[in-house]
Amino acid sequence: MAGTAGTPGTPRVLRAMNDRAALDLLLEHGPLSRTRIGKLTGLSKPTASQLLSRLEAAGLVLATGTTEGRPGPSAQLYEVNPAAGYAAGLDVTPQRILAAVADITGRTVGRFELPTPGRRTGTPVVQQVTDALDGAVKAAGLARDDVHRLVIGTPGAFDPTTGRLRYASHLPGWHSPTLLEELAAALPMPFEYENDVNLVALAEQRLGAARGHADFVLLWNEEGLGAALVLGGRLHRGWTGGAGEVGFLPVPGTPLVRQVTKANSGGYQELAGSQAVPRLARELGIEDIPQGPYAEAAARLLARAAQTGDDAHRHLLRTYATRLATGLASLVSVLDPELVVLSGASLTSGGEPLRALVQTELEELAASRPRLVVGDVREHPVLRGALESALATTRDEVFDTSR
Repeated sequence: MAGTAGTPGTPRVLRAMNDRAALDLLLEHGPLSRTRIGKLTGLSKPTASQLLSRLEAAGLVLATGTTEGRPGPSAQLYEVNPAAGYAAGLDVTPQRILAAVADITGRTVGRFELPTPGRRTGTPVVQQVTDALDGAVKAAGLARDDVHRLVIGTPGAFDPTTGRLRYASHLPGWHSPTLLEELAAALPMPFEYENDVNLVALAEQRLGAARGHADFVLLWNEEGLGAALVLGGRLHRGWTGGAGEVGFLPVPGTPLVRQVTKANSGGYQELAGSQAVPRLARELGIEDIPQGPYAEAAARLLARAAQTGDDAHRHLLRTYATRLATGLASLVSVLDPELVVLSGASLTSGGEPLRALVQTELEELAASRPRLVVGDVREHPVLRGALESALATTRDEVFDTSR
């Protein structure tokens, strides 16, 4: 019916659109004056003043300081009210759950790590999730009800038809078909779940090396080798959520794996996963192999190889680059992405020397030639992606002034 509040083009909807544009500018640029907001939005000065008064009354913006060091009188500055909303994220691995809470501006205000010692723990998964979340909420000085939304990042993916976690047999306790229902009953806020590598891609798309790119592949290598596919600006998850499970990808140089969901070796994971790096170093006669988890050992070996000029380490870097390019060639040939982002400690530790070698190899193995870059989001990228995902929906809800 023409003229109703929800009709596009009506004053309320237009005001809401202007409000959201101003809020997004404040998030992007930080504190701005009325005049600056007017110029960036194209609104007149009186309209910009009314907009800011409206947002201030709604508790969405705060007056904060004045302009200084410029000719003319000082002007009042405005910023998004950090307390307008909060979102939470969880990064789940077999060893621990890392939880964090961020305010509406994206600043992390509370973090908590809950050790989960594998199959030895007797704590149900739902309690582990709520304990980790409560720890982060408490660290932020908030209550559970203050959190608008939660995003949980795990290895593998929850099958949308069955509700069961797939492709992550190494995550004990997470495979109950009723787990999502139990979490929904235990959590006081809406929650979503997402594959951990997909969340890293989201973090790189929002904050890092993939900003401004609508088609890219992110290759991740830490405890496991995986990929995220962003096509047309959106994550491609596949029919069962398994898109990007490239550890199972058949590649030359490793045995052909059958019953891949039950096998623990073979495929691209065996050729170029983190566990392959120490083994390759030994074969090349490199001594002083780092001890500890193989992901950490691989990262230290590749960092050393990128900085060391001896023949053995140079050979290690070249051989590993060829192995990485072998699997990437299949992805690139099928998807033809604009960009490939190398992420995870086992890839970023090799830095520019490893990236350049993989780029050269890939150009010989694949017809299309995407640009390769090293990921920028290094500190807890899965958690950062979970927060960014939760914040996007939270902002849509909190910033909607048309209601």
